[in-house]
Amino acid sequence: MTTHPRSTPARPGLSALRVNLPQLALAALGLLALLALPACRKPPPPPPARGPAEVGVITLAPTAVALSRELPGRVSAFRVAEVRARVSGIVQKRLFTEGADVRANQVLYQIDPAPYRAALASAKAQLAHAEASVVSARQLASRYAELVQSNAVSRQDYDNAVAAAKAAEADVAAGQAAVETASINLGYTTVSSPVSGRIGRSEVTEGAYVRAEQATLLATVQQLDPVYVDVAQSSTELVRLRRELDAGRLQRAGREGAKVDLILEDGGAYGASGALQFSDVTVDASTGSVLLRALFPNPKGELWPGMFVRARLEEAVNPQALLVPQRAVSRDQKGEPNALAVGADGKAELRVLTVDRAVGNDWLVSAGLRAGDQVIVDGLQKVRPGAPVKAVPATPIPSEAPPTAASAQPSQPQR
Repeated sequence: MTTHPRSTPARPGLSALRVNLPQLALAALGLLALLALPACRKPPPPPPARGPAEVGVITLAPTAVALSRELPGRVSAFRVAEVRARVSGIVQKRLFTEGADVRANQVLYQIDPAPYRAALASAKAQLAHAEASVVSARQLASRYAELVQSNAVSRQDYDNAVAAAKAAEADVAAGQAAVETASINLGYTTVSSPVSGRIGRSEVTEGAYVRAEQATLLATVQQLDPVYVDVAQSSTELVRLRRELDAGRLQRAGREGAKVDLILEDGGAYGASGALQFSDVTVDASTGSVLLRALFPNPKGELWPGMFVRARLEEAVNPQALLVPQRAVSRDQKGEPNALAVGADGKAELRVLTVDRAVGNDWLVSAGLRAGDQVIVDGLQKVRPGAPVKAVPATPIPSEAPPTAASAQPSQPQR
């Protein structure tokens, strides 16, 4: 028998494994190189230390500020004349146009004059009778004066003649008064305007019966150039203002009456300024305010009685006022206004302020800051109290009012 050697079967994949070993080794070496690469890099340098925050500041300087206050008020006519009937009778004519301007002594109504003409004629006739009687009585008294000397008439007859003459003279005087009264009443039948101004609607028409006993209202005439503006100011504010004036912290706005400007209902400014005339001497117990009255020219008739306005009164001048922009002032949790200022050590300091009023876009500060302090205006969000800061001049805002202009009204800083 022929014996054949047993052949060993080949293992699958062994040749492939022998072929891939060099490639696997190379891949492992590459991976190790990649893993070792970060370890060979240098660590990044630490970030540079932050310097002081840059903030915009303004340096406070005292300036003269005219202090004013806005108060609500009402317009009232300079003169108000109620045209009323002074005699009784029928209205025959109305001689004006409602809402028109009338002159002083212009005829407005005509009341039927016939009864009053008759009364005047009767009074004149009675006066003539009295004047005729007085002539006879005087002659008789004169004649008895001669006869009594010779005892031709008794003393009693003479006295009676003298008394009759005096009674006749009194009748003449009464007759003259009656004529004057009748003449006055006849004149009252022609109703005239007592003042120049604008007349309102007529309260009566032709044919209406008016009574002197009830003083029937016929129409109303109002003088509208000039006009008054009545405003009410707190008595507390008046007392405080006078104390500051007496102490010398404020100066009076002017020697003449204080200047007053008006803001109309639509928010626009009235074209002419007025002057404060007087302040009442009585405080209203219900409101605690005092009435102030200002006089304004009104040539164009823009101001009407009863119109609501806001009056801006110049109270005084503060020659050493410190103004801080409103954007630099905030309020803390207690509601107190405060601001950040740059201290002598170059760090931000929190200052609690006392604010009197608003002046344009600024606050008038009376305590908490002094002249020469640097107040932080820009970059407030980048600093905290006690943090070092780098002060640079703040960027001005065009809308801010100049410090010399003052339109002041009581207010408080916003949160």
